[in-house]
Amino acid sequence: MKILILGAGKMGTFLTDVLCLPHEVALFDIDSKRLRFVFNTCRMTRYEEIKAFEPDLLINAVTLKYTVEAFRKVTPLLPPQCILSDIASVKTGLQDYYAQSGFRYVSSHPMFGPTFATLDNLSSQNAIIISESDPAGKAFFNDLYRSLKLNVFEYSFREHDETIAYSLSVPFASTLVFASVMKHQEAPGTTFKRHMDIARGLLSEDDFLLTEILFNPFTTAQIENIRAELATLLDIIREKDSEKMKAFLTKVRKNLE
Repeated sequence: MKILILGAGKMGTFLTDVLCLPHEVALFDIDSKRLRFVFNTCRMTRYEEIKAFEPDLLINAVTLKYTVEAFRKVTPLLPPQCILSDIASVKTGLQDYYAQSGFRYVSSHPMFGPTFATLDNLSSQNAIIISESDPAGKAFFNDLYRSLKLNVFEYSFREHDETIAYSLSVPFASTLVFASVMKHQEAPGTTFKRHMDIARGLLSEDDFLLTEILFNPFTTAQIENIRAELATLLDIIREKDSEKMKAFLTKVRKNLE
């Protein structure tokens, strides 16, 4: 299969490495410096090269802010049988775009980042494939993700964004709040150091990625839950109510079961 990948960022180059041996792969980025270290791959920096390549599958791996814009720039250069795909972390607006594009499509989300994941062992990581996608596209990404030993789930566009708001927005927001009040510790404890490592890893991610996750339309309700629980905990601490604290800790432990 001839596969064109847009965007030589972390995930774009990772997918290039994974796919370039079993498939004919081209990687497109307007910044030629980002293409320096890819191998067994056709490197492209000019749009006219895309038309000559005639891909069977286009994987859009640019940041969400530019995903639809990138599609619109390249789709006039694609053969009609090409399947469009994205790996965006938030799907808002993509379903409408695909509906009017005239192309078959497959939308998925590999739910791991090169910052945190051990890329040679992804068996504890997950991927989502959007249920409204084209069957052939779904089959391709299902095979790809399972070859990487990812756990694969199928959600609708709406279910995906609801899930991401819970599974990513909650820890992202919690980590950002922790880091925003953090100060230097001469002798930090183990828990503090672990939280610091998580915060540093999160903040090494691209600002656009963090913004995409937090601007998910379902995020607000999740952060309201955090604020409500913080208010409850603050009241317990102020009152020094041991019984309420015990009940609160019991509830938290039950949530972790």
